[in-house]
Amino acid sequence: MLETYVKKILSSRVYEVADETPLTRAATLSRRLSVDVRLKREDLQPVFSFKLRGAYNKISQLPADELARGVITASAGNHAQGVAMAAQRLGIKATIVMGRNTPSIKVNAVRARGAKVILHGDSYDQASAHATALAAAERLVYVPPYDDVDVIAGQGTIGMEIVNQYPGDLDAIFVPVGGGGLIAGIAAYVKYLRPKTKIIGVEAEGSACLYAARQAGKRVRLPAEKLDLFADGVSVAQVGAAPFKIAKHYVDDVVVVNTDEICAAIKDVFEDTRCVSEPAGALAIAGMKRYLAQATGINSAVAIVSGANVNFDRLRHISERAEVGEEREAILAAKIDERAGSFLRFCKALGRRAITEFNYRFADAGSAHIYVGLGVDSQADRAAVVESLQEKNYTVLDMTDNEAAKLHVRHMVGGRSPEGIDELLYRFEFPERPGALLQFLTGLGQRWNISLFHYRNHGSAWGRVLVGFAASKKDQAALNKYLKEIGYRFWSEQDNPAYKMFLQ
Repeated sequence: MLETYVKKILSSRVYEVADETPLTRAATLSRRLSVDVRLKREDLQPVFSFKLRGAYNKISQLPADELARGVITASAGNHAQGVAMAAQRLGIKATIVMGRNTPSIKVNAVRARGAKVILHGDSYDQASAHATALAAAERLVYVPPYDDVDVIAGQGTIGMEIVNQYPGDLDAIFVPVGGGGLIAGIAAYVKYLRPKTKIIGVEAEGSACLYAARQAGKRVRLPAEKLDLFADGVSVAQVGAAPFKIAKHYVDDVVVVNTDEICAAIKDVFEDTRCVSEPAGALAIAGMKRYLAQATGINSAVAIVSGANVNFDRLRHISERAEVGEEREAILAAKIDERAGSFLRFCKALGRRAITEFNYRFADAGSAHIYVGLGVDSQADRAAVVESLQEKNYTVLDMTDNEAAKLHVRHMVGGRSPEGIDELLYRFEFPERPGALLQFLTGLGQRWNISLFHYRNHGSAWGRVLVGFAASKKDQAALNKYLKEIGYRFWSEQDNPAYKMFLQ
């Protein structure tokens, strides 16, 4: 199997449009991790992503009669740009179906290359189904984003370049995984020539379809409603059939990382290269850091910087989370006495640490609640801070891993519910597009009185809302049924300690 792929990789036509990207030494990461780290800079491709390789290799090998009919695909953005550029270079028609919540930078880039863009659905699966139906109805050629031999071979040229560019024995290559086309192509070439080099996939929490497949021994489909969409470029419910045939034999390990770790990796890439990668683009770096923190015997590593198509307004959210992901910031809640000098005593208890955020709210006649962010050196240092404060008789809650606290409560500290009110708290997500918030409010209707509402646009594909309803526990079953009928993703935050301390 590998020999067949190697031949296809060596005979691919990607260099008619794509560049051989540099393998850049990451000096800062190398120093911090005590490993020779190189970054494969696929963000430097003409479409700022590796996807051009597979798309062009597939389209350029189509017979003339199929080229004349035109091509179609579904994509979260980067594959779309690859298909659009390939079609532009070959002088053929291209239709791209994208979810309505696709970042505008990707939609505009596709249109700029002359492709017809159709926005349909709120997920990749919905866009893909619509593209497949259009392909059959209009006799267009469907170009798969990852589950295709020629696409895999095109992506595999990255593995060929790494083998040629790295000066000695290479211990590990870290590869971001969505549908699996990139890791399959790299694994096929590298394992054929250098079988001792480890191929390690990296996936985002909530879309770890390869990890799930490896655990089950077969491909599995993740629930679409639970897919994590922060790293939208790899948000895929099921690994491709052709990629999995390779991955199950030739991928050595899979690492799963969270949003904060991805944000920290974006910052790492920026510090070493001055490139601002997209979340999926920095995924491999996040996984490499997690893996190397526990592994031994790795002296040299390559991580793929797979893309840099990120909306500018998303950087605010990324920068907020980067320090937490790097374990350089702790988010704590504390209760202090409400009397003169108590804040000063609390700050002295923290010691000489950088305070990154401080929110204070009067709670009652005898106490006050504080939401505080402070600089730490590591997870162990964070635990030591909490222990030290507790030893000084402070009631402390570590909220560093509390999603609702970081997304919403930190911006709402100070708003407590009036005494005597019954309230049920929920967190919602809905596809972010023009008019989405109005649609959300309309969908909620007027059956339940809203007692709290917080919405913050993070520049991402999904809008996030925290809502309190004037209702009691006995109403919860009816309210849950009502919310399920509306169809938005939601979570009850009724028992969230951040809510109890600052808002209830």
